[in-house]
Amino acid sequence: MKNSLSGKSVLVTGAGGFIGSHLAESLVRQGSRVRALVHYNAMGNIANLNYVDNKTRAEMEIVFGDIQDGNFCERASKGTDVVFHLAALIGIPYSYVAPFSYVQTNIVGTLNLLNSALKNGVGLFLHTSTSEVYGTAIYKPIDENHPLQGQSPYSASKIGADKIVESYCRSFDLNAVTLRPFNTYGPRQSARAVIPTILTQALHSNKIHIGSLEPKRDLTYVSDTVEAYLKAAISDNLKGETIHFGTGKFYSVREIIEATSGILDKEFVIISEKERIRPEKSEVMELLCNNTKAKTLLKWRPRIGLDEGLRAVLAFLERARTKDTRRYHI
Repeated sequence: MKNSLSGKSVLVTGAGGFIGSHLAESLVRQGSRVRALVHYNAMGNIANLNYVDNKTRAEMEIVFGDIQDGNFCERASKGTDVVFHLAALIGIPYSYVAPFSYVQTNIVGTLNLLNSALKNGVGLFLHTSTSEVYGTAIYKPIDENHPLQGQSPYSASKIGADKIVESYCRSFDLNAVTLRPFNTYGPRQSARAVIPTILTQALHSNKIHIGSLEPKRDLTYVSDTVEAYLKAAISDNLKGETIHFGTGKFYSVREIIEATSGILDKEFVIISEKERIRPEKSEVMELLCNNTKAKTLLKWRPRIGLDEGLRAVLAFLERARTKDTRRYHI
């Protein structure tokens, strides 16, 4: 293990996103010099970085841009020691509508960053994958040797990005590591995700409108996922590795609603709606992580259980709705 990330210059792509904003915040608090890349938008909206306290945010260098632009990527990564690459298009249903945009962002965007990292002599490239690359599991729990299956245009684009990263490690000797978190949840997550969808409704109503109740997901609280990134960034001899992060437990959508009911001491009427169900053949019914590699290589273990995590999200939603009522509504 290296000592720390203190004093290191780091680029976080997707810093306005859910996990990216938490990671950028943690890196500042660890003493890193953080360049936080937010996708350019006409309103100058820094998205989830708005939830970071002013003092911490003031220590970030926030830059707007698009990873589809190779020249921009070269400028953004110049002078950095580590690239944390989290920028991606992630909505599975939309990938059926606009698959080309997923290829452009997730594959070409990653390629641009890899070329820039090589040219600028970046010491470490940490690439973010997804458990969706496995599609419907052939066996469970899923380890890093499980076959990759492009079950949606989104998952196919992420498989492509993962393989481009692998090729740059093998072909050009880039020090690259692929991190594959299973389903991360927590404060700041998009309202389209299942947990904020359930919890936002639970706070305001006794009815939960939802899609399928049966899919099961391995749910990792965001602070545990961030800790995995930080541990990977200071670990030696990970070049070329792919590492899973998950709890080794999974919960169905129904079980998440039941847990919410217990926490709030409130009974819900569950209304399953077809329009909330993912596109045909895209639904992955069960994702369960084998996290042995993360435990062995990084000494990483998840700390936050589901009830504790749900309580934290509920508390955040109660606070957030007074600040931005448009963001958290169903």
